[in-house]
Amino acid sequence: MKKTLLFISLLILSVLSTQATRPKYVFYIIGDGMGINQVNGTEMFYGELTGKTGSLPLLFSKFPYTTFVSTYSANRGVTDSAAAGTALACGEKTNNNTIGVDADSLPIYSIAVAAQKKNIPVGIITSGEIDDATPAAFFAHQINRNNRYEIGVDMLTTGFDFYAGDKFTQPSPEGKKSLYDMIPKANYTLALGIQEYNRQSQVASKMILFPEKDFPYAIDREPGDICLADLTRCAIDFLQQKGNGFFLMIEGSKIDWAGHSRDGATNFREIKDLEESVKLAYDFYRKYPDETLIIVTADHETGGVVLGNGNYSLNLQALQYQTMSGIAFTKEIENLRKQNTEISWETIQKALSHAFGFWSKLDLSPEQEAHLKKIYEETIHNQQGDLIKSLYENNEPIAEAAKTILNEIAEITWSCSSHTAGYVPLYAIGLGAENFQGKLDNTDVPLLIARIAGYE
Repeated sequence: MKKTLLFISLLILSVLSTQATRPKYVFYIIGDGMGINQVNGTEMFYGELTGKTGSLPLLFSKFPYTTFVSTYSANRGVTDSAAAGTALACGEKTNNNTIGVDADSLPIYSIAVAAQKKNIPVGIITSGEIDDATPAAFFAHQINRNNRYEIGVDMLTTGFDFYAGDKFTQPSPEGKKSLYDMIPKANYTLALGIQEYNRQSQVASKMILFPEKDFPYAIDREPGDICLADLTRCAIDFLQQKGNGFFLMIEGSKIDWAGHSRDGATNFREIKDLEESVKLAYDFYRKYPDETLIIVTADHETGGVVLGNGNYSLNLQALQYQTMSGIAFTKEIENLRKQNTEISWETIQKALSHAFGFWSKLDLSPEQEAHLKKIYEETIHNQQGDLIKSLYENNEPIAEAAKTILNEIAEITWSCSSHTAGYVPLYAIGLGAENFQGKLDNTDVPLLIARIAGYE
């Protein structure tokens, strides 16, 4: 009898010991498009603003475990966000353009679903559209990432506890039931904005949080605008109420958007903005250091940014004088077009000075000024020329020219307006973080988290 009791006691101690070595709270933070040079550039930009040559480290770059991750997909050396998101969510390579399916188009399931099956509350939040590729990879199964309505249906069917991001992009295609009508039937409470979340979160069993208006870039944010840190705070609050720990995926999506439009000032500020959510996760970790794991990584690099142009120098501090994104400046030009049949060069100079610091803060070469005036003559004065398109923006040619000139002044270069195969960084802290060492593939990351957290 004594031997039996001793065996049972040892077994219980063994189980408790195993549970104690597993994180109860997992933060999986993804900077979409955030390559190594984007992080380095952000740190050097903010370092220059303090008046020194070198970097001002971001919080997550000081985490004790740091490595780098390869990102190729099953059928391309350069991945898209759908395949990269699927690899980070499900631990398996798939083809570009597909979400939550393997290379043979068969459904595969994410680490978030594995956590859900263990009765662990799950949250998925993004500063982009909730039905875009990266968040969708955690709950959807589609052979085409553009099946946005079907992704929305998958989101409600999968039934995680908390979703937040920009609204559905295809809420009610012709002949199909509105996703908004499906929300209450899936036992969700929909909140529009933080105030509405605060009123309803205490009584909601599951929650969807959308902003009252679209997420702006951090550089364009005005008082009262929602931000990713707001969503992070709400997600932690809601999921912790559930008990039994949580799994929370946080995506900073607009790093990628700014990379596609080769907008250095906007890109670096988006990475700094992601740090605000990391700070909230880190504050949580400091309260529960023996129960929390934080992973910060990226799905791919966007834009092929190069720090330096051959002059053995940088002038990143010049980017501080950009006060708005290219798309926001395009809207200013659109407003000027509506107000005036003829817009003078002096009016455009004033707008460029306010938006990019030209003439007032930064000197332009005769060639740079002549280039801007030539574009003004062709596209604004003569009202000719089309908008210049990137993946997420359609901008005035003069907005694109201004960004290019500011990048030249800052001495940074973008090699393309799409993804590259560059390594992305990974930073880890907390219980089990020591497992993230040595070169990793993107498929390794969720498999390691699942093993460490006991989701398998």
